[in-house]
This record gives sequence, C-alpha cells and structure tokens, in this order.
Amino acid sequence: MSVAGADDEHWFDDDAGRLVRPYTVSSGRTEPTRRMELLSMVIATGRIPRGHLGPEHAQALGLCGNVTTVAEVAARLKLPAVVTKILLSDLVDWGVVDTRSPDPMADSANPVVLENILNALQRRL
Repeated sequence: MSVAGADDEHWFDDDAGRLVRPYTVSSGRTEPTRRMELLSMVIATGRIPRGHLGPEHAQALGLCGNVTTVAEVAARLKLPAVVTKILLSDLVDWGVVDTRSPDPMADSANPVVLENILNALQRRL
C-alpha cells in the first residue's frame, strides 16, 4: 500500500483514495448550518476551540490560517465541496473560523472566474 505524502493523513491511500468516506466525515449530515459559496472567504479567528477537534476539522482549521476560499479548502482536503462546507460551518458555529460572502465581481458562473480558480488550485496542489 502506497501512502500519500506527509501533509496527508493516514486516512488516504494513493491507490484506493480516501479511506474514510465523506458521509463519515460529516457524521451523515448533508447540509451545512451556514450558507457558503465555493468562493466564500474563510479565515481562522485565532480563538481556541472548546473540546477536541476531529482530524478533518483540525486540518480544515489549519488551512484557514490565511484568508482562503471554500473551494481551496475542499481541494486541499480532497473532499467534496458540500462536506467541506459542513466542516467549515461547524468551525464557524464554534467561533474558530469567520466567513464572508464572495466579492460580487467573483461570479461563480463566469467561465473566466472558474478558469482562474482552477488554475490557482492546480498551481497550489
């Protein structure tokens, strides 16, 4: 079994993919508690979370050290966008992450915007 790099958790295998299914990561939930777009901006508040964070929540929080988008967090976590939104909405509910709506100029239906996001994500991964 070939395990992915040091940045990935032990729950990812190069050949098999993610070993923990997305519905497990979201505790079976299919809807986030907060409305977020793929281009919504997220950033850690610096507050310390109460209690223990699960591995996916901790990893998502770690990715929010600088302002980033929901799409970028999803790509780095290698999770579907809706599961990432659920994780991030939990973090917002716990007060450890803030979110704001995307810039009105960042129309997610605009092909140029989507291409720019794709190019940025490919450069970072």
